[in-house]
Amino acid sequence: MATGNSDSFSRDYLDSLLIETRYMNSDTPSTEFTLYGETFASPIMSAALSHMDHFMFPGAADSLVRGVVAANAVFWYGMAPDEDIERFAAMGARIIEIIKPYADRERIYKKIEHAEKLGLLAVGIDIDHGFAEDGSPCICFGDPLRTLTTAELADICKASKLPVIAKGVLSAYDAEETLKAGVQGMVLSHHHNRIEFAIPPLQALPNIIKVVKGSVPLFVDCMIQTGMDAFKALALGATAVGIGRPLMAAIKNDPENGVRDYLLKANQQLAKAMAYTGCTDLSKMDPSVIHFPAR
Repeated sequence: MATGNSDSFSRDYLDSLLIETRYMNSDTPSTEFTLYGETFASPIMSAALSHMDHFMFPGAADSLVRGVVAANAVFWYGMAPDEDIERFAAMGARIIEIIKPYADRERIYKKIEHAEKLGLLAVGIDIDHGFAEDGSPCICFGDPLRTLTTAELADICKASKLPVIAKGVLSAYDAEETLKAGVQGMVLSHHHNRIEFAIPPLQALPNIIKVVKGSVPLFVDCMIQTGMDAFKALALGATAVGIGRPLMAAIKNDPENGVRDYLLKANQQLAKAMAYTGCTDLSKMDPSVIHFPAR
């Protein structure tokens, strides 16, 4: 890993967290998960991948969709043409579409209007994708982007009939500002090492929980790879988690069933950890079962 790689820090932090077992009076757990009024088999979701067919091979995105639908999980997806989102919805996916902070703000509103017509589960905004590597405004696949103000995000939230989620929250400050704007969810993420030396999302989680106080769901991604990782995040107060790059590897290994099998196995791992710690359902998650590394 390169010096300062945020993915490495996130992985090391996850691996440093230890679990205290609690067997007495435990029972077979339920991983059933409700989000924005709909119920799913698990709080383990796909992370918001983008341009799958470009980065992998034609049909990779459809493989991802089929697997997530078969696992009865929430399907997140990022930058994509409208016709792709339409096709994913027709395949039965319950979609949360992440929209870039386009410099042409009208394009954001048009994407949200399209998502509303399709009846998506929610939409999100990448608040962390406004800048390029040199700190100048980012251009992503030819599209100029620009960071949002609190007032602009508030206008977007007011205009949307769907829940609006802020993706890229890693501080109490951004949690306060996006909550002030009216978001109905936050993704704690450093966007796959978008900035070096970023605090691991799980390490940022406690301070953000203090700001949010249970008012909106908190989602965690970045190096969440297994059901055990998911358990640690959920026990510490996350609402749900996203798995990203491991699903890309699963598609390469088995385009037909790889994603489904990976998500089902991760959910089995989550259920095991819940059973071994006395957490019989997601409402019984207890942060005191997680032990932090000695300082």
